[in-house]
Amino acid sequence: MADTPLENLRIVLVEPSHPGNIGAAARAMKVMGLHHLVLVNPLRFPAAEAVAMASGAEDLLDRAEVCADLDAALRGCRRVYGTSARSRHVSWPNLGARAAATSLCTDLQAGPCALLFGRERTGLSNAELDRCQVLVTIPTADRYSSLNLGQAVQVLAYELFMAAGAEPFPAGESATPMAAAEEREGFYRHLQGILQACGFLQAPRETQMMRRLRRLFDRATPSANEIHILRGILTELERWAGKGKVDRKNQDSL
Repeated sequence: MADTPLENLRIVLVEPSHPGNIGAAARAMKVMGLHHLVLVNPLRFPAAEAVAMASGAEDLLDRAEVCADLDAALRGCRRVYGTSARSRHVSWPNLGARAAATSLCTDLQAGPCALLFGRERTGLSNAELDRCQVLVTIPTADRYSSLNLGQAVQVLAYELFMAAGAEPFPAGESATPMAAAEEREGFYRHLQGILQACGFLQAPRETQMMRRLRRLFDRATPSANEIHILRGILTELERWAGKGKVDRKNQDSL
């Protein structure tokens, strides 16, 4: 098998409610060469059911990173993929399991990436998918499309294993260090604050508009340096707007 950076991949389970699914996910990961399991606010963990379902992958459970929120789980990640079986009102860049695995293997060359799995009953929320640059779906038969969480992890872990075993991916723009999740979020908060202040973002369409702006910038896969440039532009715009207010006040007093 070719040497690929699968060790940079985090499998993130968001608020899993059944410990058995955590164990099943760990087993699915281990047999496919994945090792970094992250749990966001699990209902019950550690638990005997998880150990029983892990069946030889107890070491992944022992090393599992438990986080209180998604911010901590994604810290340092350069690109985030989110799984979903539901159609959404806003279209995220969407890849099937096989294409997503190939894309992830390429992105992993630039640094840590995350693959998110949502809650057993409701999946990932739109707010959580806002943190993702790519939405991943697993093709299923039309008559019945329900996959257990552990099964979903197994399918995508297999596709990643197969994609990583192919010929080495050519180095290209993806090798440029992409912005980390927290750097992108800082930019989005900065942008949102300025757009609110200038009156561009207004209720009730504010959330929808920010979601579309996220999609626009996420498609560009900005590097850390490009995010810094964008933040610099926003800072200068703030300074310019503040100076304009001062100048107008001075003119009014003349």
